[in-house]
Amino acid sequence: MSFINYSSREINCKLVYYGPGLCGKTTNLQFVYKKTNPDQKGKLISLATETERTLFFDFLPLALGEIKGFKVRFHLYTVPGQVFYAASRKLILKGVDGVVFVSDSQIERMEANIESLEDLRINLAEQGYDLDKLPFTIQHNKRDLPNVAPIDEMNKLLNPNGVPWFEAIATQGTGVFETLKDVGKQVLVELKKNY
Repeated sequence: MSFINYSSREINCKLVYYGPGLCGKTTNLQFVYKKTNPDQKGKLISLATETERTLFFDFLPLALGEIKGFKVRFHLYTVPGQVFYAASRKLILKGVDGVVFVSDSQIERMEANIESLEDLRINLAEQGYDLDKLPFTIQHNKRDLPNVAPIDEMNKLLNPNGVPWFEAIATQGTGVFETLKDVGKQVLVELKKNY
């Protein structure tokens, strides 16, 4: 549900990075923030616990061109991955325009990935969204670690519908902008249909 501000001629879109705890959601946003031109970004707000995990959200407005004379601005959020922050995850998904699911490629994290993806579907459905009808991209992160699952197996488990996906090493920036550009492009296609 993009928000249109007619006085400033802006369309504001919300992109949410979702995934299990410590999968690299915050790392993605930090890398985007670090590498983005200062004229194209707002302030990065990070509310973290003492364990350095995201508690509520990261917020990064990115200006990306125009549609019919309106500037398009993306607001990037991450959700806390830990199970006990379920209410925060639901709240952050409210009004979402596009979703990036960040999976942790480590074999021992497959169950956590599956649970988190199911949690995403449930939380979206509770707000009247269908993940299969939203702009949606999957990022298989932490591909540099020694104990990663084969990419085919990850896609079989997490991507049965064949949505766009990217391999990533968010700490190095590999796949970070490709993922963001893909979900952003999907959101812009939807916007153009509606405006």
